[in-house]
Amino acid sequence: MFGRRNVGKSSLLNAMTRQDVSLVSDVAGTTTDPVEKPMELLPIGPVLFIDTAGIDDIGALGELRVQRTRQIFDRTDVGIIVTESGQWTEFEQGILTELQERKTPVVAVFNKIDLAEPGAATQKKLTDQKVTIVSTCATGGNGLLDLREALIRSAPDDFINAPPLIGDLIPAGELAVLVVPIDLEAPKGRLILPQVQSIRDILDNDAYCMVVKERELRDALERLTRPPALVVTDSQAFLKVGADTPDEIPMTSFSILFARAKGDLNEFVRGALAIEKLKPDDNILVAEACSHHPVGDDIGRVKIPRWLRQYVGGKLNFNTVQGHDFPDDLSKYKLIIHCGGCMWNRREMLSRMLRARRADVPICNYGLTIAYTLGIFDRALQPFPAALETYRQLRRQ
Repeated sequence: MFGRRNVGKSSLLNAMTRQDVSLVSDVAGTTTDPVEKPMELLPIGPVLFIDTAGIDDIGALGELRVQRTRQIFDRTDVGIIVTESGQWTEFEQGILTELQERKTPVVAVFNKIDLAEPGAATQKKLTDQKVTIVSTCATGGNGLLDLREALIRSAPDDFINAPPLIGDLIPAGELAVLVVPIDLEAPKGRLILPQVQSIRDILDNDAYCMVVKERELRDALERLTRPPALVVTDSQAFLKVGADTPDEIPMTSFSILFARAKGDLNEFVRGALAIEKLKPDDNILVAEACSHHPVGDDIGRVKIPRWLRQYVGGKLNFNTVQGHDFPDDLSKYKLIIHCGGCMWNRREMLSRMLRARRADVPICNYGLTIAYTLGIFDRALQPFPAALETYRQLRRQ
């Protein structure tokens, strides 16, 4: 939700979610940081509303708030531009242009219709730009149903018909074996999101799965009366799982599944080939989508740097960013290595990939980087024929 200060963005969010999520007052600039509220919006499913600080804020602190708000553009699947009825200026048009350049669907909300109606000329201008228009009064509850319907109509197709994560790789009625190490990085008492989402997607596609630790994989495979359709492992266990899985059984990792689901797998494959060009003392950016407390053998801060240094045969300089932080200037980096992005929507990952492409900096993800440095890249891409062919063509070039 974007707009000027005090146009009613927070009131609108509270009314939409039926909760007092955002602080509301008559003082302009009450919302100082983006406020996030997850909820179920049927038939779309789980969505995240983000109430941004007024993007017309002033002063040094105001500029910091505006920078935080501008980060939200990279995450936005549907932009809601909120303004007061009767107002549509170059400011609102600038936000609309920014969203349209990113090919982001937009809903224009004219709030406070109890005070004024949007002008006919403004409505025609927005309609000509194919912008959905909704009139609301957040404090009175007017127009909220219209706004919900507009959001459902504007949602990208993959919200309603989400692309499969793993289900398309396993025929109905067949088995996938999921290898889930229980180590220091495993959360206490639960599985991590990529593993849970993979299990759900397998079930949704009428297949079934068996979950084992890496030490039990060989015995589990020997007990089966017919081989599984696919073995999926945590990338850190690639070498052992690769050794214990017969060559005729396709194998990949959870991280590579997410490279396809959240980003562009072919682009990540191109990024992995940049590892061949790395030289000692090159700078590498490691990007983690979620903040966590690093453990002693952390995958992004310890293991991947160690494997890359061994592959390159010299010292490399690693910088790490977390969450939604990402450098404006990428020019000093020879490679960006990103986590799977399981906590993100696809648009934010694609936005980062676009920024990397504009800066002419190759980008790869954790799983593909690990597979490449360990020498099992072809094997890890076996379930994805198009990506494997891209890799082989690039190698021939």
